[in-house]
Amino acid sequence: MSTPEPAPVCYRHPDRPTWIRCTRCDRPICPECMNSAPVGFQCPECVSAGQAAVREPRTVFGGRLTSSSTVTITLIGICVAIFVVQFLVGVNAVASNWGMWPAAVAVNDEWYRLLTSVFLHGSWLHLAFNMYVLFVLGPPLERLLGHVRFLALFLIAGLGGAVASFSFSTINTVSVGASGAIFGLMGALVVAGRHLRADITQVLVLIGINVVIGFIAPGVDWRAHLGGLVTGAAVAFVFSKAPRGASQTLVQVIGLGVIVLVLAGIAVYRADQIAQLVPVG
Repeated sequence: MSTPEPAPVCYRHPDRPTWIRCTRCDRPICPECMNSAPVGFQCPECVSAGQAAVREPRTVFGGRLTSSSTVTITLIGICVAIFVVQFLVGVNAVASNWGMWPAAVAVNDEWYRLLTSVFLHGSWLHLAFNMYVLFVLGPPLERLLGHVRFLALFLIAGLGGAVASFSFSTINTVSVGASGAIFGLMGALVVAGRHLRADITQVLVLIGINVVIGFIAPGVDWRAHLGGLVTGAAVAFVFSKAPRGASQTLVQVIGLGVIVLVLAGIAVYRADQIAQLVPVG
């Protein structure tokens, strides 16, 4: 009479006999180590390996899929909070210290103004209009690009608008506002829409109306509008043309770096021009 074969023991718990095996690696597993699978059960290591092998879903532009508008809401909150400070301290005082003032940038090397000016506004109406457009255009773009790429778009487009204002405004004109960044979102929507073969008629009409308003309304920095529009379109072009795959993010980072370097070159060239116009001492 033959002796019955002893039951195998769990590979993680040697004191626990079991006849159940992992359907992936065939190792014995006890009830504590069993994880339901489409067929049978899998051990903890195989479950972890399977999860790691699953590619994280991303958008066509390389961003992580998201249904939230975290960056959009955060940007709105920052702009509102800063304007409250402006209102309490003095709108003009804050603008003169942190706004886009070409002479201060070129002569005093206050380059931070190229970005800080994006988050300042001249009035409650100015703030309300920009934040409303950001609230409307931001979420769909953020879902399309992902949080990080959307933030990069906003900041680089804002920088592009500030550089355009710096380059083509009179040297003692102070300008503030997120309008350049907002126009950058519009430009990005046009490029992204064409890439996705979507109807962009409404966006083009919106851009046309706002460009006209920028030229005919007093006190509006149309230079920042056009600079942001072109820069935002360029950023979206980089996002859309980068080949999908492992190199997509690297190509996009290099492309954005080129855009920033071009903007920096334009700003340095203009600063040199202004420095020659402003008497020293």
